[in-house]
Amino acid sequence: MTATYVIGLDYGTGSARGVLLDAATGEQIGSHTHAYRHDVMTQSLLDGTPLQRSWALQNAADYLDAAEEILGVLGRGRVIESIGLGFSASSPMPTTTDGTALSELHPGEPHAYVKLWKHRAAQPYADAINRVGGSFLRNFGGKLSGEWLLPKAAQIAGEAPHIWGAAGRFIESGDWLVWQLTGREVRSLGFAAYKAQYSETEGYPQGIVPGLSEKLSVPHRIGTPAGSLSEAWRARTGVGGRAIVAVAVIDSHVVLPAVGAVSSGCLVGALGTSAVYLLLNEQFRPLPPGIEGVAKDGSVRDLWCYEAGQAGFGDTLAWFVKAFPRGADEAESFRVYNREAAGLEPGANHLVALDWWNGNRVPLADSDLSGMLVGLTTETTGVGIYRALIESLCFGARTVVDLFEAGDFAINRVILTSGLAQNNPLLVQIMADVLGRVVEVPSIAHATAVGAAVHGAVAAELVNGFAEGTARFGARTFTPYRPRRESAAAYRSLYKNYRQLSDSQAVRKAMHDLNRAASLDRPAEETKSVA
Repeated sequence: MTATYVIGLDYGTGSARGVLLDAATGEQIGSHTHAYRHDVMTQSLLDGTPLQRSWALQNAADYLDAAEEILGVLGRGRVIESIGLGFSASSPMPTTTDGTALSELHPGEPHAYVKLWKHRAAQPYADAINRVGGSFLRNFGGKLSGEWLLPKAAQIAGEAPHIWGAAGRFIESGDWLVWQLTGREVRSLGFAAYKAQYSETEGYPQGIVPGLSEKLSVPHRIGTPAGSLSEAWRARTGVGGRAIVAVAVIDSHVVLPAVGAVSSGCLVGALGTSAVYLLLNEQFRPLPPGIEGVAKDGSVRDLWCYEAGQAGFGDTLAWFVKAFPRGADEAESFRVYNREAAGLEPGANHLVALDWWNGNRVPLADSDLSGMLVGLTTETTGVGIYRALIESLCFGARTVVDLFEAGDFAINRVILTSGLAQNNPLLVQIMADVLGRVVEVPSIAHATAVGAAVHGAVAAELVNGFAEGTARFGARTFTPYRPRRESAAAYRSLYKNYRQLSDSQAVRKAMHDLNRAASLDRPAEETKSVA
């Protein structure tokens, strides 16, 4: 009998990963990772055109290169039943009506490129939309983040009307990749609901950005087949079989079935470059103040999924170890910092930090905020700062849990997943101490890509829903981390300090003032030198 397989694709911030699974047994057969050739563009475009502060762009062609290599390595000569993919969001891009990325036609125009989720320059447009308000903000705490699709569309329309006029479509990169693979524009309800405020009753918000409605299309709920891999892509990759491609899913959401999160009351923290916290619930409840948003059928079918997150998580720690290395490479620096930080007792570093190094998602939805360290003295050490950063990330997570519980949501299980959860046990233990509850880490490799594979299997009807997909392909064992009594008591006091700082309007005003001062246009001499 010919063996058949499923493929899951996980498109992150700096690279894409694919995993190959046996369709019958769920066994992981192989995996492959591809780093984007141009990574994240924050200083200049490919031709040297300089970018202003707070910009973060990517080149759409890099996504195609990754797909061709990964699908070729994993699928060439094999019978592939389905392909699912998760994609970092919100990362929208303008294209022509046939799906050609405008960056291919206008390589020297910054607004023609993918605006990555961490592109913060659209925040003023989010603020302007929030001031006007509207019913579409009801399930999003009354405010948009500058990371999302609507503010990014408004920025292009306001700052580059010629590019906006040339855009036949404005589309999330995950939806665009599905379009490229299948030849069909089939958008995902997950992206549309959480990042573009789409609702089945009201559609997309109207009157926000001129001409936006014509550049969007009706989305489909997750687990829906978008079509089969096109003949052109089969020739490029050597993939055989039905190769049903599922609609794309937000990368942090797509992991849910891989880690057993398919039931009400389960809170999942996907700890990657940023962090996203997802709480599943059978019944709709009003959005707790400060929580980002809620939608049904955008993450797991037939369940409401409440979303919250931290704009900086793993990248905050990565920044620190790169800026202040303690080893020959980043991995060794992490090992040294983690080993030494584990020897510090809570509070021994005399520091409290705010985790806003990429802005704040919850509860403020403000991309213009920044990180903070309080308590620095001449005795402060690098290890002490590193531990304070870890603690601040856990305090941010505790804020999310507190907001849910204040909204009378029952959380009966906490699962932490992704690379940081598996590779940084110090962080996970501190998380358990700060939350004061058991947290579980699933024993599964490449969880996000596996979750994408489950979505593909559902779309291809290889399994009868997500619960069956979880049973066949998902994690089977979990490692529990239990809170330590003494540490939990110490962190309750430190967390109060964190909340006082985060609630301070004076602190936030100072951050805004600093951000405005740093956002002034570069002098002409600097622009020339960069170009």
